[in-house]
Amino acid sequence: MALLPIVKIGDADDAVLRTPAARVRDFGPDLHRLLDDMVETLRDAPGVGLAAPQIGLALRVAVIEYPEDDEEEGSPMRLYEIINPEIIKARGSEEGQEGCLSMPGLAADVQRATHVVVRAQDRHGREVRIKAYDWLARIFQHEIDHLLGVLMTDRADEVYRTVRTEEGTYEAVPIENTLRRPLPLAST
Repeated sequence: MALLPIVKIGDADDAVLRTPAARVRDFGPDLHRLLDDMVETLRDAPGVGLAAPQIGLALRVAVIEYPEDDEEEGSPMRLYEIINPEIIKARGSEEGQEGCLSMPGLAADVQRATHVVVRAQDRHGREVRIKAYDWLARIFQHEIDHLLGVLMTDRADEVYRTVRTEEGTYEAVPIENTLRRPLPLAST
């Protein structure tokens, strides 16, 4: 396994973050190695989700790691490896603050569905369906957006710079959202 560099806004190769990713068709050893490297990179970052465009590959691949029960301290982590994911059902709506490994030092208030059903493939090409609620639903939506070339700032109601206070904590200071890209209107 290998740690992979994370592409950040402002990097010379950051156009990949705005490029819709290609469908994966080969589920062989190269994909398995990529997934293993992405998990290692995610854990080192540390983060809860990482999409292939964030490591410079325009492929429909993402990994997510989140506690099985986020209300229970010490709950074991659950790893999701999703290939060619799509949200097939979404309900509810809630605004929440998000961060992004490709936008260090920024946070954004983003409106997201509170319940999603995701259809994807696993590392062997088998179809999986995942029901996600609340914060986990937000993570799935954030990572799937990366695969569409959409960043959290494109959906943001407000963007913040995270600033370390004298006490050693972090404070979110509102800034102008200059990174927003207009999203196309949903077709009906």
